[in-house]
Amino acid sequence: MAGAPCPIEVMKRCVSDMHLDEITIAYGMTETSPVSFQTATDDPLEKRVSTVGRVQPHVECKVIDETGATVPPGVQGELCTRGYSVMKGYWGDEERTAESIDAEGWMHSGDLATLDEEGYCNITGRVKDMLIRGGENVYPREIEEYLYRHPAVQQVQVFGVPDAKYGEEICAWIVLKADAAATEDEIKEFCRGQIAHYKVPRYVRFRDELPMTVTGKAQKFRMRDAMVEELGLVAAETA
Repeated sequence: MAGAPCPIEVMKRCVSDMHLDEITIAYGMTETSPVSFQTATDDPLEKRVSTVGRVQPHVECKVIDETGATVPPGVQGELCTRGYSVMKGYWGDEERTAESIDAEGWMHSGDLATLDEEGYCNITGRVKDMLIRGGENVYPREIEEYLYRHPAVQQVQVFGVPDAKYGEEICAWIVLKADAAATEDEIKEFCRGQIAHYKVPRYVRFRDELPMTVTGKAQKFRMRDAMVEELGLVAAETA
């Protein structure tokens, strides 16, 4: 499995159903050569299925807020990496290099993460995937992780679509398991009372497959464009 974070429920099934007792998870980027974090085979099971482990030797990592300040353990922010593994830069593109690597050598990943007291890292989403519904920040991966608990759900991607009243609304595209069935109302009811009301998807669509890149990354922009066209949506006006 590669290209995107493995959902916790899927990881649990790999360990139990496929007997992958010593499977580990690694996290990194091409720009960081590539692994910055990895679980160990002797880590507690819950850490091995719900985190990407602890930082690799001789590499530094931190989680920062919008101002660039390092956040306390357990607080979400952007994950940054510094050390021997970080690239020198993008070939022939000094401007893009400067956008990604700051003056102190920190590579800004664009990934949202938390670090716990023991140093275990949990990737919680992408900075650019965050949507704002009625002034509330919504992180799609949190909703995706919850929907993976539904017994009929094989794959799910959550993203924002324009909304004239709230700015953005939440949409979920779902691939059901073979021979499984579910309705839009059932999915919504599964969420109600379990996650915050403003995180319950307004739109739910069932698909045979989801648009992916060749490396297995979900193409949410294609899903969003398809929903905008299907529903005839327009962005909310801003001052």
